[in-house]
Amino acid sequence: MKWLKTLFGNKQAHRDPKQSNAYDRIGGEKVIAALAKQFYIQMQSNCETQPLLALHKAPIAESEQKLFEFLSGWLGGPQLFQQRHGHPALKARHMPFAIDVAMRDQWLFCMQRAIEIEIKDPQHQQAIFQAISTLADHMRNQ
Repeated sequence: MKWLKTLFGNKQAHRDPKQSNAYDRIGGEKVIAALAKQFYIQMQSNCETQPLLALHKAPIAESEQKLFEFLSGWLGGPQLFQQRHGHPALKARHMPFAIDVAMRDQWLFCMQRAIEIEIKDPQHQQAIFQAISTLADHMRNQ
């Protein structure tokens, strides 16, 4: 993720509004919220991602909100997820779910489509997708 920091600025635990980062450069809260919404639209509208959708037992609106909160902080904006739910501890939070290569790929398919639709700058699309791909691969537990 070092190159993401280079492209967008150094990410800090507490957001410095004077510092440029991915959150600011892609459009802030509005774009992050649209990205989270579009991710779940993609998941619900593609037959290839139905196994992934089946893992989401909570209402989709709740999952969408949590994704928005996580992405906000992960991209250098307000640490909403951490403020509301504690440290993300993504690997631990996802351990109850069987995440193999196929599940990772379904998740990345939805995220890539959401990024392409909601983030306008191709360089930003590429940087964010590469960083989120590394994160998604880290989530595999099978």
